[in-house]
Amino acid sequence: MPELRKDVITGHWVIIASERSKRPQNFRIEPAQHPRGPFCPFCEGNESKTPPEVLARRRNGSEPEAPGWSLRVVPNKFPALHRDGEVGLTGDGLYESMSGVGAHEVIIETPEHQSSLAELSDAAVQDVLWAYRERIAALKQDPRIRYVLIFKNHGEAAGASLAHTHSQLIALPIVPIRVQRELDCSQDHFQRLNRCVFCEVIEKELQQKSRVIHETERFVTLSPYAARFPFESWILPKSHQAAFELCPTDLHAELAEVLKTLLQGMDRALEKPAYNFLLHTAPGSDDGSPSYHWHFEVIPRLGRVAGFEWGSGFYINPTAPETAAECLREAATLPHPPQGGPGIGTPAPPENPKK
Repeated sequence: MPELRKDVITGHWVIIASERSKRPQNFRIEPAQHPRGPFCPFCEGNESKTPPEVLARRRNGSEPEAPGWSLRVVPNKFPALHRDGEVGLTGDGLYESMSGVGAHEVIIETPEHQSSLAELSDAAVQDVLWAYRERIAALKQDPRIRYVLIFKNHGEAAGASLAHTHSQLIALPIVPIRVQRELDCSQDHFQRLNRCVFCEVIEKELQQKSRVIHETERFVTLSPYAARFPFESWILPKSHQAAFELCPTDLHAELAEVLKTLLQGMDRALEKPAYNFLLHTAPGSDDGSPSYHWHFEVIPRLGRVAGFEWGSGFYINPTAPETAAECLREAATLPHPPQGGPGIGTPAPPENPKK
């Protein structure tokens, strides 16, 4: 029987079409990677083809805007929002508009063109998390910025325009509506029960186990009870933490391992699908909130949003979260492939003059 489930964090309803019972082999999975074109601006040696870097991990004291890096953060060459100007709200009767002030940056996760985030070394993934923290913290110092959204589009079907593995951030003068909904509902829950709803979800999921994909000492990966999409997965810290950038840095190594385990499990179970992931963290004004809890959401692109979803605001998920968690747990127990890609403490890759 189909079942309607309510998302306790947002209040939205989802239809779990469990009679379809779709497992990995029942999906038509789009390949994640693009074929490599004749030129990639993110490859080592092409630093002059991007805007100047705002953050980098460099080896052996190499100079900015030159080879010798393991990670670079650069402004997007075609930004959605611009750093210059003041936030101005204008009205035209019924309509309101705001100047497009903010920031749009690209985190180039490795100089190696062929490596995905799941294939990088633990140290390289840790560097990516370090870059997220540094840029969120820096941009939140700008009084015009109210929210910084980190996201990753992996594969053409997920919206990536370049094959070279990278993630992005957009800093906004307003809080996105999805995040604001989480903030409002979690605050309402806290006012009624004096407990963080995310902490309660973690506690219940660890008791029931059926939707838990992976667990470490300080993190849990789960398929949410009212998952909107097949194989949607969340990563949350077990202890209450509202703002990702305030997460103790000694947790980054463990979080890197948790993120890699999930992505590698998806690669095995779903044959390297295109996916989106995003980081929801508290806005600067709420970074000490007792009611909000930062988390990663990872969404493989296995289906399409169609007329019913657009018209109703409901999602239809053909894979029960319990089924998805079981498949991903099984994939997570398989042997991991050898680590690759540069990171802290790893040797520099050989020069490739043909890049």
